Amino acid sequence: MSPNLEKFVDRLPMLDTIKPVGTEDGYAYYEVRMEEFWQKLHRDLRPTRLWGYNRSFPGPVFETGRGEKVRVKWMNQLPQRHFLPVDTTILDEMGMELPEVRTVVHLHGGETEPASDGYPEAWFTRNFNETGPHFKKEVYEYMNTQRATTLWYHDHAIGITRLNVYAGLMGMYIIRDQEEKGLNLPAGDYEIPLMITDRTFNNDGSLFYPSQPANPSEDLPNPSVIPFFLGDTILVNGKIWPYLEVEPRKYRFRVIDVSNSRPYQLYLDSGQPLYQIGTDGGLLRRPVKLERLSLEPAERADIIIDFSKYAGRTMTLKNDLGPNADPEDQTGDIMQFRVSLPLSNEDTSKIPQSLSSIPSLSKNNITALRNLKLSGATDKYGRPLLLLDNKKWMDPVTETPKLGATEIWSLMNITAFTHPIHIHLIQFQILDRRPFDLNLYNQNGQIVYTGPAVPPAPNERGWKDTVAAPAAQITRVMMRFAPYSGDYVWHCHILEHEDYDMMRPLKVIGPENQ
Repeated sequence: MSPNLEKFVDRLPMLDTIKPVGTEDGYAYYEVRMEEFWQKLHRDLRPTRLWGYNRSFPGPVFETGRGEKVRVKWMNQLPQRHFLPVDTTILDEMGMELPEVRTVVHLHGGETEPASDGYPEAWFTRNFNETGPHFKKEVYEYMNTQRATTLWYHDHAIGITRLNVYAGLMGMYIIRDQEEKGLNLPAGDYEIPLMITDRTFNNDGSLFYPSQPANPSEDLPNPSVIPFFLGDTILVNGKIWPYLEVEPRKYRFRVIDVSNSRPYQLYLDSGQPLYQIGTDGGLLRRPVKLERLSLEPAERADIIIDFSKYAGRTMTLKNDLGPNADPEDQTGDIMQFRVSLPLSNEDTSKIPQSLSSIPSLSKNNITALRNLKLSGATDKYGRPLLLLDNKKWMDPVTETPKLGATEIWSLMNITAFTHPIHIHLIQFQILDRRPFDLNLYNQNGQIVYTGPAVPPAPNERGWKDTVAAPAAQITRVMMRFAPYSGDYVWHCHILEHEDYDMMRPLKVIGPENQ
């Protein structure tokens, strides 16, 4: 349990934008160091030990234009030992013996060639002294040929992603293009990143992460991986329950759920709507007016809030915890907006009626229909073991689409909770979700639908790379595998699930492999 901290006493930090150290061969060249450092996360909390990119939590924001090529040298300068509880039995189950501290960076949502994608076994240690079996190069390349969007970068090392991200290894990556610039959206000081996450703290300000489940058996290893983690304190841009002073005008917020396990149901206590203009893969066709914004871990939402009629008012961005919430749970609050600044100039920005065109993939030739289960088992210690299609990470690859092929994946969730499923390399389109009788399926393996297929919500009808796959439903997504071939992965983005063992290799077969 974290110490009792007063809410809304710290300003929301404005995240720094990283600048390239130079150019080479037509690429903007960056160097980013992963280091241990201390950062003050609340007025009344002692500085917290963290790991971060360029000594900041979250890391610096990358801003680039569509088609502008980027090279990044991600450098591990972290200690040799982790300060969070490392469960080595995960790797025993995988037949691996790896260094305790290992890192690799994934640009989440990026259309990235395989050697720069952050494959979990492309890890490296301090100063590249040791490298994983899939390690290809020290400098990653991002071509940024996709449409304008909000991406994020984070650690992706095999078996330890949950700890490295919890320690602070995350940051935002923005691609811009001319289409977006022509829409007259709120910009400059009126466009603000919001990276929302949860943590639990000890009284001395240090991060708490459990070394074992709440009621461990005597046979359980220590440390032991836990099935999920929900912190009791909310942070935005690295501050606990911050506030933001705004003018009475429209603001654009790029929102990311960067929590290990926690989903959010965001709303404003003033009752005013949120206007969602974009999702994981960029702009929607048209804005969607929302009372509630649902976000699973790794999902993004580009939203506009209009404060023009609220001068002098204070409002709170809330998280709907549902009717059965614990009254002691403080995570129903996210941050506070204070409409206290004078209007600096006339607000001429727009919420356009039309935003972008999104061609449907349904006209493509469908080359494969894959039926894939999201399932649960137990390991030899009796711990939950979440799996994709009843296979572990080390099992041979079974998803092998051809380069340029369009496929439909049906994700049948036979567990008791929602999984946010992320597929590397591509952006997909959600087709529908259909409920079925899970109890009957568990009895005899028969699928009996309990309702019709439901199309995606209006704010999901854009390009996505992470989809909420609810329990007792079949979620169908359609994607075209391009522009690269090679080794990628797909996984649940609940990081405790991803680490053990809800992640599978994905091999896109190019002409060289056919």
